[in-house]
Amino acid sequence: MTTSVGTRDFLLPDLGEGLSEAEIVEWRVAVGDVVTVDQTVVEVETAKAVVDVPCPYAGRVVALHGAAGEVRPVGQPLITIAPLDGEAGDDPHATYREEERAGSGNVLIGYGTGHGGSGRRRRRPRLALASEPGAGTAAGGTREQPAPAGVAAPTAAAANRRDATGRPAAGDAGVPAQAGPAGAALVISPIVRRLARERGVDLASLRGTGPGGVIRRADVEAALVAPAARLAAVPDAPPAHVGLAPAADGDVVIPLTGIRKVIADKLSRSRREIPEVTIWVDVDATGLLATRAAINAATPDAPVSILALLARICLSGLRRYPQLNAHVDTEGQRIVQSAGVHLGIAAQTDRGLVVPVLRDAQRLTTRELAAALAETTAAARAGTLPPARLTGGTFTLNNYGVFGVDGSTPIINHPEAALLGVGRIVDKPWVVDGQLAVRKVTQLSLTFDHRVCDGGVAGGFLRHVADCVEQPALLVANV
Repeated sequence: MTTSVGTRDFLLPDLGEGLSEAEIVEWRVAVGDVVTVDQTVVEVETAKAVVDVPCPYAGRVVALHGAAGEVRPVGQPLITIAPLDGEAGDDPHATYREEERAGSGNVLIGYGTGHGGSGRRRRRPRLALASEPGAGTAAGGTREQPAPAGVAAPTAAAANRRDATGRPAAGDAGVPAQAGPAGAALVISPIVRRLARERGVDLASLRGTGPGGVIRRADVEAALVAPAARLAAVPDAPPAHVGLAPAADGDVVIPLTGIRKVIADKLSRSRREIPEVTIWVDVDATGLLATRAAINAATPDAPVSILALLARICLSGLRRYPQLNAHVDTEGQRIVQSAGVHLGIAAQTDRGLVVPVLRDAQRLTTRELAAALAETTAAARAGTLPPARLTGGTFTLNNYGVFGVDGSTPIINHPEAALLGVGRIVDKPWVVDGQLAVRKVTQLSLTFDHRVCDGGVAGGFLRHVADCVEQPALLVANV
């Protein structure tokens, strides 16, 4: 797609399975900047991760399509690039050669187009006034001049904008909006702006505790728990400036966007389509804890977690009962049993509940499972997993015991057919060989799609898992 002779539009690329749009978090370039092939030009947030997007074209930026916080659909223009003087423009052969070097541009974000590009670098975000209409839409350009403390320096594009009288347009960097610098909030992080927007916090009403009065994430979070204190800081402000968007009788409105929206949609679809059943059993996990202690004592440099042992047990159960490693194809009116076990691990993060996937987990040893689980959950909480790592699971393991609860009736991760939940492990009275004893007890629950199997299969799987937890030696016969 071309906007004018010699320019090229880079379209927002394919984001992966089920992802059709992305929210702009921060522009890394400004209009007038010169970019190189594969240089990161923008940071976007999908429903699954925050990732950098590299541009496959080299040249000068002539247009940025969208501001921070705006949602852009896949396939729509993201940035417009014009070739530099003497470079590929109207010459179709030059254009072809450059695109051949750059790749197609239709790449999965987070991976680039396959070239390192010496020009890739992170630009320091410019200090933005929350009262600016375009605050945070562009990083500082290479030609910015130093600005006075607390005032954003103008970008090349902003410096050229004028109103009808010839004066710089209000709201541009360095030219405060009507509220003026004294009443404007200083914000650097796009994460802070997004958090404030999602929670309905008015940044202009906050007093930043960062250097030079910069508003930090902690300031937004403090405002959520102490709205009365914020109101005292702005005594003349109407209720809408308390920072919590009012609806009726003090109700708090939280926008259902981003990953929260995807979670809501997916869980709602699961409940609508899947006739789920939950069964559970209490088990003595004393033997499992002893087995883990023995393994880690033998090789302390490569510890194995309880979750890794439970994953190994689940893999053994799915080998015996493959009906649960499946999904229902409603359009084709068929049940598809997967050849490999793509094990999903429910992980709670700051952005919400995500389920990263270990592909072909049945091929991993127990130690490899432990290492993969640790790496995957850490990356999920950091938000660095690419979209491909968050889709395609065939069975999910959910350790909700970390929240201090005994049991749950979880919703199946659509379109999977089953989910095993594990409660907390606590001391309880237990009968052992006819004698009462104190043992380490946990509750296992299996939620399954009744369309793929009946109670016999589900009960057999859960009983196999329970037996292996109580007697880990039984696992040896199945691996």
